[in-house]
Amino acid sequence: MRVRNRDGRHGMGGTVDMGGMAGGVHGHCDARFARVREVFEKHFADGEEVGASFAVFHRGRVVVDLWGGLADHRAGREWERDTPAFVYSCTKAVTAAAVLLLAEDGVLDLTAPVASVWPEFEARGKAGITVEHLLTHQAGLPVIEDEVPLEEFDDLPAVAARLAGQAPLWTPGAAHGYHALTYGFLLEEVVRRAAGCSVADMVADRIAGPLGLELWLGAPDEVAAHAARLTAGDRANDRVNDRVNDRANDGAGARVDARANAVSADGLLSRALGNPPIHRLKGGANHPLMLRAGWPAAGVVATARGLAGFYRALVEDALLEPSTLVDATGSRVRGHDRVLQVETAFGLGFMLPSAAYPAPPRARRSAFGHLGYGGALGMGDAVHGLGMAYIMNRMSHEVVGNVRAYRLVEAVYDSLP
Repeated sequence: MRVRNRDGRHGMGGTVDMGGMAGGVHGHCDARFARVREVFEKHFADGEEVGASFAVFHRGRVVVDLWGGLADHRAGREWERDTPAFVYSCTKAVTAAAVLLLAEDGVLDLTAPVASVWPEFEARGKAGITVEHLLTHQAGLPVIEDEVPLEEFDDLPAVAARLAGQAPLWTPGAAHGYHALTYGFLLEEVVRRAAGCSVADMVADRIAGPLGLELWLGAPDEVAAHAARLTAGDRANDRVNDRVNDRANDGAGARVDARANAVSADGLLSRALGNPPIHRLKGGANHPLMLRAGWPAAGVVATARGLAGFYRALVEDALLEPSTLVDATGSRVRGHDRVLQVETAFGLGFMLPSAAYPAPPRARRSAFGHLGYGGALGMGDAVHGLGMAYIMNRMSHEVVGNVRAYRLVEAVYDSLP
């Protein structure tokens, strides 16, 4: 049944002692998907997880709902069924859905110049940038040139004003490059100008609220207090990631390896991820300010079941019109990404299978979704009737293409008839 409401208005702790997985793996898994549970349990047994959860909807049914380990290794707090986590860029797909709802409402024209709703944005050669350019990472604004002060972290219009005063780094529409954080600040201001509300308002009033999802763009205090604590990973596991990424990307593009760019002070990726400087907050993305701020590129706090439920709603036409989803998940850009330095592919705000977003062979023509920095993943597939999500608190050093998520997704597809 469609749910419609037309009236609706990063530092990640230190290393951890993997001396066990607390109470083990909990939840349920349909017999046909037993392989998924085996993979999930093996990640803990092999010391690749601190705490994590994985949920899968298939043809409208919950077929996998697993969780285990520790939500907070320092306090010994166990991961529970309703433990949420900060999912970084998995947020971008949720923000895209909010923008697409406004397009369906006739409030926003995706092909129109951004300046038509935000006149100040026209400055310095940006008159031709459209809303679609923002959704597809083609605007040429992947970095904020001046460091954003801490007092602006939750002042999204102030950050947007900084971007309005910048010139694009490339001719808009001529290339694409991942707008890691600026994607959200730009679309936030577009939504504010066009609809008179924030993206967080749209998510609460038109997406999470009506659908009953455990998903928040800007977590309330009680949710933030219960959230999993992110912690640094182990570079030894990156060597395993390299081998699995080779296999995952067989036939889908070059092996994922954006780390060389990430560690370069002059690299666009470092500049894109490093400003606003989340590392200046004590605990980085664990800081209450980050959990509450609601950045529309990296601000969602959700359970795996909540994020998977978002994709379930998309593939079951309970959120967007079917034609809107088909259009939004068609490939708009594909090829070399000027920021990530690997092959990426995007629809309207959704990642599509590519070197940066590896998918099993059966998923490569129909899957869509978004990765989150450190390893989180959300994915939908209307052809196979799937909505799934993986969240965790042990952060991978890989920027894209996390091996744990890939193994779980591969097990899901291997379990289908």
